[in-house]
Amino acid sequence: MHYEGKIYRPWMEAESVLIQTTLGCSNNQCTFCTMFDDKRFKVRDIQDIFNDIDEARVIYPRVESIFLIDGNVMAMRTDMLLKILDKLKTTFPELKNISLYSGFNDFRRKSIAELKEMKSAGLSMAYSGLESGDPIVLERIKKRMTREHAIEGMDMAREAGIKVLASFIFGLGGKARSVEHAVNTTSLLNIMQPDAIAPMALAVQPGSELEREINRGEFTLPTPLQILEEEKYLLENLVDFPCYYWGDHGNNISPMRGMLPAVRQPFLDKINQDIAHNPITKQNMIQTFAW
Repeated sequence: MHYEGKIYRPWMEAESVLIQTTLGCSNNQCTFCTMFDDKRFKVRDIQDIFNDIDEARVIYPRVESIFLIDGNVMAMRTDMLLKILDKLKTTFPELKNISLYSGFNDFRRKSIAELKEMKSAGLSMAYSGLESGDPIVLERIKKRMTREHAIEGMDMAREAGIKVLASFIFGLGGKARSVEHAVNTTSLLNIMQPDAIAPMALAVQPGSELEREINRGEFTLPTPLQILEEEKYLLENLVDFPCYYWGDHGNNISPMRGMLPAVRQPFLDKINQDIAHNPITKQNMIQTFAW
């Protein structure tokens, strides 16, 4: 099996076999991200992908979960992605889950019929970076996506039957826009109602544009207390829809995961306990760690 460049997958896909189908990210301009700075976006040759799938069959006696990388696999042509999905299902008849990265705009660039074909071909879930629901933050981070785009993409995925995990970043509004970031992200999630959410505390990546903004004094990191208050606001104000909460990323101050809305109160109790007693809340700004 062959991989090019730095490889990333969601932490909840730790047990999945990784098949590289695209290189990089078709946007690759987000100010907080350096994940794919080492490569330009392109779709791998399909025969190379098939060869890797065949090699994976030799290596692994049983495969129940596969995650397709790199950044936004959904950006590739539908006919090619369908061939890959078919190859996976044929090669691994025991397969239960096939997931990939997809931008919300990638859903919008497909038709509902195309998305339904992917679902029928075995696509289980898409991991989509929301990052923020605040229009100003979205513009500042160069996401090339609006609230309306995210809502439309989510609606299309839901109509096709593809589950969506939406990830977003506590602290991405900085110290000055913490409240607006929390309020607008929560309101957007209440409209979208994804199947799962994955909140992560901000981690400033070395060499990122965000790091340069911090060094120039254009972005002030939030405090740990603001990060906790953002999460508290989210948990208090999400409406009751079934949603798995993957809040256990390694950078999070209060790591926890479980099914909402059932876990809302114990999660809030934990957040309130940290706000009241965790000494990290006395720090003037968050300490960040590279992914």
